[in-house]
Amino acid sequence: MEQIADPVSEQVREVVRAVMEILRTPKADDVPASVAANSFEAEALRAEIIRVGRKLWERGYVDGNGGNISARMCSKYVLCTPTMMSKRDMQPADICLSDLEGNILAGDRLRTSELLLHLEIYRVNPRARAVVHCHPPYATAFSLTGTAPPVGLISEYEIFVGPTAVAEYQTTGTRAFAESVLPFVHDHNTILLANHGVVCWSDSVTHAEWLMEILETYCKTYLISQQIGKPLNYIPQEKIQEILALKKRMGLPDARMGALHEPDDSGASINPDLEQIVRQVVARLEERGRS
Repeated sequence: MEQIADPVSEQVREVVRAVMEILRTPKADDVPASVAANSFEAEALRAEIIRVGRKLWERGYVDGNGGNISARMCSKYVLCTPTMMSKRDMQPADICLSDLEGNILAGDRLRTSELLLHLEIYRVNPRARAVVHCHPPYATAFSLTGTAPPVGLISEYEIFVGPTAVAEYQTTGTRAFAESVLPFVHDHNTILLANHGVVCWSDSVTHAEWLMEILETYCKTYLISQQIGKPLNYIPQEKIQEILALKKRMGLPDARMGALHEPDDSGASINPDLEQIVRQVVARLEERGRS
């Protein structure tokens, strides 16, 4: 009698095969810098960094050679933008491969002088896989006052950003500048740098840039609303609590609900290596679905 294939069982077998393939693949930590620099992952990240850099320039979030972008590769390498170069003009060969100490391992140019800021974020927060730093005018205007825009006005801002921290001023490129964000990195994905600009972290370069856009638009909208001369209508507190519950389910940080980097109610913390394996499995299954 012909046996009828169980589609669910077949899907499970496909997932298991994909997981086994991932586990058999050499870990990026074991790959030499020369190999990592020329990998498909590095190629894709360079393209994303260049694309985001051009978006920042087109939106007027960077001027001259300002701003910098980085993306983490495993626990050993970081790709970052070069120093003294417009984010509009970058090419793949300009993107630098660095170790976690800031030493250049590949690339035709010197790394950004503010890479230490990125490395400190990666060091203390394993959830950060990409960092974008730039100087959007309206958000930077708030940094000149040492204050953050008020919360509770626009739902999208509440969901994706929420309270924005303000790090004290330190000379750019120094260790003190890099460490100025450490008190805020776990509970805030968006931080104003006093008298300087903004830094955002996320799970991808594109998503970090989205946070920058959301913050800048929010700051601009808030300042315009102040010119209308009418009282602002704030989101009711019970609705803010609903937003915070949603953010917790989404895994987004917010200082108002405590540090999300702590173990959840079950006492188990998220394993970043397991998260990476899941992402790779999903990517492979999607590729097979398209073939």
